[in-house]
Amino acid sequence: MSIGDQIYLTASGLKKLKIELIALKAKLREVAERIDKAKELGDLSENAEYHEAKEDYAFTAGKIMEIEDTLNRASVMAEQTQKEVVQMGSTVRVQNNDGREKEYTLVGPNEANPTAGKISYESPLAQAFLGHKKGERVEVTTPGGSTNYTIEGIK
Repeated sequence: MSIGDQIYLTASGLKKLKIELIALKAKLREVAERIDKAKELGDLSENAEYHEAKEDYAFTAGKIMEIEDTLNRASVMAEQTQKEVVQMGSTVRVQNNDGREKEYTLVGPNEANPTAGKISYESPLAQAFLGHKKGERVEVTTPGGSTNYTIEGIK
């Protein structure tokens, strides 16, 4: 999840987490109100609405604690101004053995979303790209086998 105790995020990833935290805190207040209303209905032992609201409250509170911990340990990756070498935060365009091009952005593990082209800098794919330059060929070994990529561009 992190290198040491730090968690690396992009600036946009940090912003998304802060927005999610605000939304979750608002939801927590709403769930607390649902719990209070459910209590007013009387017998809590058979009050499904009360039990559902309590579970929702616990889940939401846990998610808030997780995000706050991440924010406390977050270190924002510097904007990549040096486009010569692939590094954390870089967007790299590659071509595989079959001639298909793909674009990947190397992000922190918390932001990884492979279907959106965001891969963790800890992944085997990103680890193979790190430190390489445009035009270089890299071999990526994964449990599924080895694939060669040519780095076509770095943003």
